[in-house]
Amino acid sequence: MPSDFEILRSIYNAFDPFEPLPAGDPVYVNCSAVRGEENILVDVGRQITYSDRITHQLYTGHRGAGKSTELLRLKDALEKDGYRVVYFAAEEADIDPEDAQYTDILLACTRNLLKDLQGNQKPIQQWLQSRKTELVDAMQSEVGFDSINAEVPFSKLTTTLKVSPTARAQIRKIVEPHTPSLIEALNTFIAEAMAQTPQQTTHKLVLIVDSLDRIPPILRENEPSNHEQIFVDRSEQLKLLNCHVIYTVPISLVYSGRAPDLRDIYDAEIQVLPMVMVRDQAGQVCEPGLAIMRELVRQRVFHAPGVSADAQLVGDIFDEAETLNQLCLMSGGHMRNLMLMAQEAIKQTTALPIGKKAVRLAITKARNTYRNAVYDNQWGLLAKVWHTKEILNDEAHRDLLFNRCILEYRYIDGTGEIVCWRDVHPLLRSVKEFQSALDKLEA
Repeated sequence: MPSDFEILRSIYNAFDPFEPLPAGDPVYVNCSAVRGEENILVDVGRQITYSDRITHQLYTGHRGAGKSTELLRLKDALEKDGYRVVYFAAEEADIDPEDAQYTDILLACTRNLLKDLQGNQKPIQQWLQSRKTELVDAMQSEVGFDSINAEVPFSKLTTTLKVSPTARAQIRKIVEPHTPSLIEALNTFIAEAMAQTPQQTTHKLVLIVDSLDRIPPILRENEPSNHEQIFVDRSEQLKLLNCHVIYTVPISLVYSGRAPDLRDIYDAEIQVLPMVMVRDQAGQVCEPGLAIMRELVRQRVFHAPGVSADAQLVGDIFDEAETLNQLCLMSGGHMRNLMLMAQEAIKQTTALPIGKKAVRLAITKARNTYRNAVYDNQWGLLAKVWHTKEILNDEAHRDLLFNRCILEYRYIDGTGEIVCWRDVHPLLRSVKEFQSALDKLEA
């Protein structure tokens, strides 16, 4: 029989907060009923499968909400429907989210399409060779530039873009004037590669670019934000790739003054993955949402190696139902918060069951992280959001939305309408600065 240490270690790893679930994973819990009936297979997938032309879509939600897991489900469903899908998380190997521009995204798309598709790379190799001298000077290396596989030098390019700020600026300066010819070469490659596949048409190719939602907003006086520069000002280039494309975008952009432009530019309503509603607008516990979060914990625990199927979630793993409920409620229905706090509570535990003290300590540590993300002049804004369940369309509220200090929820009302509302992250509600701002507002 495994020791408590072995079981705790196994459960700890089952709550990995940064590993999306692959399609068909038995741990997956469908949260649609407490997310306003959000369904990526319908909302995003059918935009592709029903359309006679190539589509371009944006997908968003709070970071850590589970978008990557949903996108992998979509990839699987499209592949079963006869599509060829190229999926990649841009930040893993290609871009630095803290300093990303359109050029970086195009080079990342090129590398991943070259990696996943088999076809005549000559047009892309010619484009590369015509800029070889300048690029070699910028990177101070010619390793891989004479490879017969064009992915090799593009891999070198994107790796350099990701890790070297100095070379990054030089590479962008070289590539930027020649992006139209790169897109032309890439589209030729896509068309020829797809002609050799069972799908035989670019209308059956889908490119999913994940992790772009992690690009933080950068504001400069009298200039568009970096988000606007990428997804609005460069939208024509983003849409020139000769295949269906889905880009993840920062949630704060969806609530900016450019939202109507985004709707006009791209081919569908921007799909938002909201939080699991663990409390309603009145602050009362939403039992269906809380039950979903408990089930999510249950699936992670009982699929962990070494955990007995005869064990009880409450009693053997957690000391009391209230301990488990607190963990779920304080996550705000945010998947990654739940995973991180669960891991922290496990770290504070030496023998099962996990108790109140360990969970309380995990909550406190998470609260301190969120507290540090709020500026002094923002506590009053949070107090107003708590009262109104709404946000204003300004940079301050968008910043709090991006930082997940404000969370978004949705439900279907009795008339079938989607009701969208926001609330302060529950971790912040007992912070003294928030309570002080609330007292002033109510005075």
